[in-house]
Amino acid sequence: MSDRFFPNVMPDFAEETTEQQDDTTGESLLKLLSMPYPSLSQRFKRAALDLKETIVMETWGLTGQHVRDFTLYNGALGTAFLLFKAYQVDKNKNDLGLCLEIVKACDSSSSASRDVTFICGRAGVCALGVVAAKCAGNEQLLKYYLSQFREVISFVCSSFNGIIKLSRNVPNELLYGRIGYLWSCLFLNKHIGDGTIPSTTTRAVIDEIIKDGRELAKRGGPPLMYEWYGTKYWGAAHGLAGIMHVLMDFVLTPDEAEDVKATLKYMIKNRFLSGNYPVSEEDRKRDILVHWCHGAPGVGLTLVKAAKVFEDKEFLEAAEDAADVVWNRGLLKRVGICHGISGNAYMFLSLYHLTGNLEFLYRAKAFACFLLDRAHKLIAKGEMHGGDNPHSLFEGLGGMAYLFLDMFEPPEARFPAYEL
Repeated sequence: MSDRFFPNVMPDFAEETTEQQDDTTGESLLKLLSMPYPSLSQRFKRAALDLKETIVMETWGLTGQHVRDFTLYNGALGTAFLLFKAYQVDKNKNDLGLCLEIVKACDSSSSASRDVTFICGRAGVCALGVVAAKCAGNEQLLKYYLSQFREVISFVCSSFNGIIKLSRNVPNELLYGRIGYLWSCLFLNKHIGDGTIPSTTTRAVIDEIIKDGRELAKRGGPPLMYEWYGTKYWGAAHGLAGIMHVLMDFVLTPDEAEDVKATLKYMIKNRFLSGNYPVSEEDRKRDILVHWCHGAPGVGLTLVKAAKVFEDKEFLEAAEDAADVVWNRGLLKRVGICHGISGNAYMFLSLYHLTGNLEFLYRAKAFACFLLDRAHKLIAKGEMHGGDNPHSLFEGLGGMAYLFLDMFEPPEARFPAYEL
């Protein structure tokens, strides 16, 4: 298990100092941890913008602007999403313009796709196109992408005589399923306005997700249960944590809310003694993965939201336990958002937002400083995995750049394409 992560020998807390320090001697990581945050945040911003230029060149400039993978997860849309984040932080209109240029190429590349989610489907292309077009003040382009987004719903469901019927061949999870489509709707409604995607549409999808979850749960376990390719996953990417996370952003009936709440309490009750969470219902013995996709980081983010939505201390306590797991075992030998240090840092940022506890901000800063100080060197030495797609948003350096931009303004930080 220890070969998956670096031992965390960073201090539990480091006081900031205003003293001038010589970067050529001593422990550079400890110096970063004690640097006054206004100075450190500028370091994060500079590193992020430099990384952004490299990522754009590697994923767009060197490809002849040909899109082989349009997705946010590993493809060109991830670069566009990073550019949009950079525009939000730095207000450089060139970033917004290039974002829209890449979205246009992704639109063409994804036109035949029947995947409906934000992270791995056409809905993400259209939704980001709408929001970026709004920022650019291009009403015609906004209307185009919004009309394209509304066509995506035809792959999720159909309407006959006012009755919405959902397609049975679409799963329920986040990366490829109905929940991933619902997150796209939330993204649009947040940035364009409530009702952009009407509740009649989202309600029909929610009804089917709840129905499926209850049906599978009849075989035993929590009130809601789901399968992806025959496995009852628990994590954020394909399982319970991701589905519950998005459902909590919608208005639920009292019995639906109780089912969500009880499902999460079932997960807490059946977690490992360490505070970590199983990958799936079928795999309750291997306490190995501490990732956003599988394990404490992704489940923990959902528990933070549950603590806010339900105002229940049990969820907050469990989220803090998950954060301890991430602090002790979350310095993964990978850089990315999905299963790397960059994604794990958001566990602490989310708890900081909810509690205001500076200990959690420090822990996020510590993970980000570890990356700032050591990631490139460790990757070059082969001691850290740069990702199968090394410049992508979810597996590679794109995720690290995104985290650094978020560390420039921690109160605004949100796990990309998961937290709103």
